[in-house]
Amino acid sequence: MTGPVLVLIEHDRGVPAETAYQALTLARKVADGLGSAPVEAVLIGRAAEPLAADAGARGAPTVRLVRHADLDDYAPEAWGDALAAAARAAGASAVVAVGTDRGNEVLAHLAAIEDLPFAANVTEIEANEGASTVTRVRWGGSLLEKVAVEAPVLIVSGAAHAFPAAEPVQGDPAPAIEELTPELGPAAARTRIVERETAADAGTSLAGAAVVVSGGRGVGSADGFAILEELAGLLGGAVGCSRVVTNNGWRPHSDQVGQTGKRIAPELYIACGISGAIQHWVGMMAAKRVLAINTDRDAPMVTKADYAVIGDLHVVLPAVIDELRRRRPDGGPAA
Repeated sequence: MTGPVLVLIEHDRGVPAETAYQALTLARKVADGLGSAPVEAVLIGRAAEPLAADAGARGAPTVRLVRHADLDDYAPEAWGDALAAAARAAGASAVVAVGTDRGNEVLAHLAAIEDLPFAANVTEIEANEGASTVTRVRWGGSLLEKVAVEAPVLIVSGAAHAFPAAEPVQGDPAPAIEELTPELGPAAARTRIVERETAADAGTSLAGAAVVVSGGRGVGSADGFAILEELAGLLGGAVGCSRVVTNNGWRPHSDQVGQTGKRIAPELYIACGISGAIQHWVGMMAAKRVLAINTDRDAPMVTKADYAVIGDLHVVLPAVIDELRRRRPDGGPAA
């Protein structure tokens, strides 16, 4: 019998990542290719235990809870060791995760421990018991590479938003729980995140927002983002930006969308004064619809967008906001 496909469910102290359950969809695709192999979720750290029922309802009939004092905070090497121990205990045929910074980091440690190849940021996969074929993002998203991967244990991460999140199925039985306390060396937890010093997010998170209003050089200044924040508030969305904006100190790096920032998949991406260089496009190319507002009709963002308004964003956005307020006199988010 083919060994199970293990799925790393990413979380931060028990809070699942925005993309966490996308990995279960990728795992199901891999499992089908390997001859209907079973899918098993891996939850690392005691704080993740309440997520077991949700993982089970989303397609993991078995959940492996990996516990150890050194796993309560995120420690890349310790998590890699723990995942390797879980894979060995399960006799896994494949291990998958979402290709976030953390997902790729943990899988890279696993691959190094087991001396196996690792295919990161996969957008398509044809899994087979011999060589599997994967298509993955390369060169900052400017091209896709199709390669064959042959290994006794397939290790892959799915590009964020390339696979839809597995939805919970009502009435599914509770998952079977397998507990594991791995042996971790004294150096395993030498690198760890013990605290996050980020400003409290009073609004919608950029990664999970359905609408993102993003600004580039054309916004002109840090103060110029006030109108973008107002529009995002009316739409129940979040504010993003391009790299040049963070380089100029107008917005924090946590707001940056792009190759060196966040990769997002909103229903609507409103690009204000953004030229649309490939490095930025990589971060928002999964958006369902793109509206570009720019004075340059030949800007790459304009030519690629689904909709475009050629004009000064400082004139266009106030007019849009006035119309939204006219339609929603209570000032709440637009429907």
